[in-house]
Amino acid sequence: FQIGAAKLVVVVAIFLLTFYVISQVFEIKMDANLGHIFARSALDAAARSTKPPRYKCGISKACPEKHFAFKMASGAANVVGPKICVEDNVLMSGVKNNVGRGINVALVNGKTGEPLDSKFFDMWGGDVAPFIEFLKSIQDGTIVLMATYDDGATKLNEEARKLIAELGSSSITNLGFRDNWVFCGGKGVKTKSPFEQHIKNNKDTNKYEGWPEVVEMEGCIPQKQD
Repeated sequence: FQIGAAKLVVVVAIFLLTFYVISQVFEIKMDANLGHIFARSALDAAARSTKPPRYKCGISKACPEKHFAFKMASGAANVVGPKICVEDNVLMSGVKNNVGRGINVALVNGKTGEPLDSKFFDMWGGDVAPFIEFLKSIQDGTIVLMATYDDGATKLNEEARKLIAELGSSSITNLGFRDNWVFCGGKGVKTKSPFEQHIKNNKDTNKYEGWPEVVEMEGCIPQKQD
């Protein structure tokens, strides 16, 4: 009986020792897994904290209050259409399939930032008259954004250029065949707009055969106040 009891004690002891060893290994593995999980969480949190913030339309810095963020680009040769974005709303782009050869125009409410209209006018094979009528119909207080694609100047006449100059453009008088140009102005402005980029078509400096490089521009448009 004593020998049987001794054996039982040994078996129980071995069982308990084995259980203890297994539990210790299990706990160590659990601790290691938990440590890995927490380390990953910390790394993810650090990555999120260091990731640069995204601003409206992808501009480089946030606009102050009572300003509208915008970003725009001219067309690339006669292949990639222009793009106009205001307040994170893409108004015109090749993806939206609402751009075309010539001058692309988007109108935005100067008080609310809401889009009003978008059209393109073919200044190579089209007629300038509809463009002139459109320019004359723009209401005071409207933000006007323009971008060229392919050629935006051949059919422009003095009247059309004067109407665009009245929106705040300085470069429109010099806009030539296949120049790249982006402009943001407004109806009823009293000064020249600071938002304008223009690259001349020059065979010695053109990035693409027959066309200059794309021009891009971003900024913050002051909200119209009553």
